[in-house]
Amino acid sequence: MMKENIIKNKSFKFSIRIVKLYQYLQNQKKEFVLSKQLLRSGTSVGAMVREAEHAETRADFKHKMGIAQKEINETIYWLQLLKETDYLEQEQFESINKDAVEIIKLITAIIKTIKSNS
Repeated sequence: MMKENIIKNKSFKFSIRIVKLYQYLQNQKKEFVLSKQLLRSGTSVGAMVREAEHAETRADFKHKMGIAQKEINETIYWLQLLKETDYLEQEQFESINKDAVEIIKLITAIIKTIKSNS
């Protein structure tokens, strides 16, 4: 039986939340600039994790996880900016930001493990 890939599952579910938030921002809030940045960075986290899963070398895996870490960090920035400019309510922000922080902690732990095993 294959072990569950927690970061893969969490980053995919996060991407779904980001797409839904993007749709909300576009349709309900009529916000078209910041939401595109959020969509790009927020969905690329899962894409990079998925790419890392099929990395050709250990260094390639570490590199792709590093990109995922940068993208989730950028996503947190866009979420904070959307909250501070009143496009997101505090509750909306806290819910999705909690997921983002959990993902960045997982990715950081994965990268630390790779570095210590090198």
